[in-house]
Amino acid sequence: MADISFTPKPAHLVLEDGTVFKGESFGAQVQGTGEAVFNTSMTGYQEVLTDPSYSGQLVTLTYPIVGNYGINDRDFESAKIRVAGLIVREHCDRPSHGESSRTLHEFLASQGIPAISGVDTRALTRRLRSQGVMMGIVTTEDPKTALATLEGLPRYGDMDFVATVTTQERYQWDSPSIEPDPEAKYRILVTDCGLKFNILRLLKQRDCQVIALPATTPAEDMLALNPSGILLSPGPGDPRLLDHLVANVGKLLGRVPVMGICLGHQIVARALGADTFKLKFGHRGGNHPVKELSTGRVYITAQNHGYSVRADSLPKDLEVSHINLNDDTVEGLTHRNMPLFTIQYHSEASPGPRDNEYLFDRFLSLIDDYGSRSTG
Repeated sequence: MADISFTPKPAHLVLEDGTVFKGESFGAQVQGTGEAVFNTSMTGYQEVLTDPSYSGQLVTLTYPIVGNYGINDRDFESAKIRVAGLIVREHCDRPSHGESSRTLHEFLASQGIPAISGVDTRALTRRLRSQGVMMGIVTTEDPKTALATLEGLPRYGDMDFVATVTTQERYQWDSPSIEPDPEAKYRILVTDCGLKFNILRLLKQRDCQVIALPATTPAEDMLALNPSGILLSPGPGDPRLLDHLVANVGKLLGRVPVMGICLGHQIVARALGADTFKLKFGHRGGNHPVKELSTGRVYITAQNHGYSVRADSLPKDLEVSHINLNDDTVEGLTHRNMPLFTIQYHSEASPGPRDNEYLFDRFLSLIDDYGSRSTG
C-alpha cells in the first residue's frame, strides 16, 4: 500500500458572510474557492468527488466520517475530481476495504484538490440552510486575508462551468469507433454538459450504442447521426447562462425522442419558454422523496442541483409529472404532443438509490412508440 502518512496543518473554511470554521487540512496543500454546498448521502464520496455537476463547488459531506473505504478503480463518474474542495467532520486515513487502492487524502492530493477536516459540519449545514449557499474558501492562511481574496473573485452563478467539463471530442462508450453498431437495438446520443459515466453504463446495458457528444454539437450534426433518441445530460451551473445550448436543443425537440436529466431537464424547459430560478440551498443527496403525479407513487431519489424550473412559467403543452415532497418544486416534465420527458433528479444514482433506473426503460419505450407511429 502507498504511504498514507501526511502532516495536516491548521486550516479554515471562510464563508463570504465572514463566518469562519476551524479545522485541519488534508489533500492538496493549496487554497480552494467555490460555492459552499452540502450533500446528505451516507456513502458515495468517490462518486460525488468525480461528478462534473459539482464543478466550482466546495462540497460538505454531512455524514460524520469520510474516507473509511478508501478509493477504488471502479466508482468513477468522470475522468477526474471535479469539486473545488471537500469539507468533512472526520477524515479516515486508514481505509479498510478489499478494493481500496489508495486513501482519500492521496486521491485528493494527486489531483491538487484541497480538503479540510474537523469542521462542525452540522453547524455549517444549518448555516447554509438558513442563510443559503454562499461562496467560500478553504485555506491554511489567515482568515481575514482569505476573506479579502474571496471578495474579489467571481461568483458561482456568473460562470459557465459546462464549457469547462464537456468532452472536446465525440466518443462511443466502450468502443473506439462511432460507426453504426449492427448489434445494438438503439443508437443513443448523450450531450455532455457534465454527464456521469453511469448514464452511459446503464444505457449500454440496455442494448444501446451510446455516443457522447460535446455540449455545443449543432442540432443538425446530431440528427445527421440518425439517432434513435437523444439524452440531455446533467451538468453544473446556472441554465440562464446557456442560451446557446437552449436554442440548439430547441431545434431537436419534436424531431427525435428526447430525455433530459437535471440540467438537461432545465434546458428543455427553457427551450420551450419556461423559466428557472436558484434554490436557497439546493437538493444534494441520496434521500430525496419525489412523487409521480400520474400514479401517486413516491420514489426516493438521488439529487444534485441548485436550480429549479418555475412551475407557473410552463407553457400549456408542458406538464409537471413529478414533484419534490420536501418543497413542492418541479421534479419532472412531460410534453403532451412531443416524444419528450425530463426529470430533475438522477435516474442513474451514483451515489444513491437505484429505484429510478426504470426511467431509462421508459425512454427506450418512448423511442419504440415513436418509431411505431412514424412507420405506421
